[in-house]
Amino acid sequence: MEKYDVVIIGGGPAGYAAAMRAMDFSLKTLLIEQEKIGGAGLYNGVLSSKTMWELSKDVNLAQKRVKKYSTCGDFKLDYEQVKKELNNAIKERGTQLEHHLNELKNVGYRDIFFQKYGKGKLITKNEVEITDKNGEQETVYAKNIILATGSKPRYLPHIPIDEKTIVTSDGIHDWDELPESMVVLGAGVIGCEYATIFSNFGKTKVFIIDKQPRILPFEDGDVVQVVEQKFIDNGIHIHRKSNLVRIEIKEGRVEYELEFEGGKTEIFNVEKALISIGRVPNTQGLGLEDIGVALTDRGAVKDVDTKTNIPNIYAIGDLTADIALVNVGELEGRQAIKHIANKNPAPLDYSNICSIMFLKPIVAGVGINELQARAKGISYQVVSIDYSIVPRGIAMRNPAGFFKILVTNDTEMKVLGMRVVGPQASTAIQAVGLLMSQNMSIEALAELIHPHPSLIEGIQECCRMLLGKSIFKPSIFKESMLYKSYTDGQYYDKSQDCVGLRCEI
Repeated sequence: MEKYDVVIIGGGPAGYAAAMRAMDFSLKTLLIEQEKIGGAGLYNGVLSSKTMWELSKDVNLAQKRVKKYSTCGDFKLDYEQVKKELNNAIKERGTQLEHHLNELKNVGYRDIFFQKYGKGKLITKNEVEITDKNGEQETVYAKNIILATGSKPRYLPHIPIDEKTIVTSDGIHDWDELPESMVVLGAGVIGCEYATIFSNFGKTKVFIIDKQPRILPFEDGDVVQVVEQKFIDNGIHIHRKSNLVRIEIKEGRVEYELEFEGGKTEIFNVEKALISIGRVPNTQGLGLEDIGVALTDRGAVKDVDTKTNIPNIYAIGDLTADIALVNVGELEGRQAIKHIANKNPAPLDYSNICSIMFLKPIVAGVGINELQARAKGISYQVVSIDYSIVPRGIAMRNPAGFFKILVTNDTEMKVLGMRVVGPQASTAIQAVGLLMSQNMSIEALAELIHPHPSLIEGIQECCRMLLGKSIFKPSIFKESMLYKSYTDGQYYDKSQDCVGLRCEI
């Protein structure tokens, strides 16, 4: 029986990152992947959906530019070319990952890194059975085991998902043509991202089923207001406060019935449907129950800083109840290896993780928002500035969006969180994330010489507002610059606090 220091089950982003970090400590490592290296994060998750978002954004912009500036006619979309570009992106990244693994043996890792295709199953806490696609089995010994099998779309028994007409994120990229209409069940991040994508192409009437009064109920109202207005501009219809009574395939199309407030019901008919109601961990067939690995009520593996209840077994990525993001999974994979290598790492801090929602416009954030601050009883100050008065925002001719920073309601003004809504939002949050992680003052960003013209100058102006030395004064641009505090359930206007010198510098 072959013996390894670490056996990793799952070759998605988390497992891959763990394997690469294991080599840094010269741990003899086996990476087991059932199908394709890269996992859902590559083939029907982050990379594929974000490539589609980028392509749809380009198409949407081209349509608008042609309509506004050209006299040559309408922009004509070739969806076959879009699909080709999507597949090229997936192939490019997949080839990189495979090439990297194949070449490791030629650069000094021949004796410590190994990779096998097959399904891994725990036989004991130190033995893993591998079954390949031909049914051939072998068992290996593992001093340590890392579980990184990811997640899959959640199914409901009364919804007839065939991955052709009614699909999950696993099947939506297989459509050969853009549907003339579609409904999205689920108004969370993924559902809203795909609604954005298909409405951007300009060929599909999109409907969203939402039980709540508004989409993205976990985000602040000012954020949702901008996103919802863009949804309306893109022709998306939101079925607010609605419950799905039934959904079925009839004559190759989708018929669904909704119940609204007051008991009124209505039947709708569209060409396609996307079911986006969350994901569930891939724990089936791993043998976890047989050896006593503890699970949560929702089927995720219980862990504390990647450690399960069995000392030599670790869980990372979407398999756990922690935040399901690629960057988090990679971080957890590296953390598990540090534990295995006895490096005694500091516990992972999930409070300052940067996140992005690829909507129209992009929403990016780090730390907590106002909803979360109020739920925790935190008194805070909040400043915001619209893209419309940032020079780069004006130059882009796309001013819809804003920067918003929350700080503690005291003289220290420690950053609690930030939201950016608008073009290039994802490039603007990292500086504030670093500021938070280093426990630094907003003075650093206020005094930094930012590139001009750039959108991140909006962050600088937010910090200057808090310090009472912004170039534009919020008492004048009250619709575009806000400065408030929140204490004991009440907002207080602080725009006048920016009048006069409030600091020494």
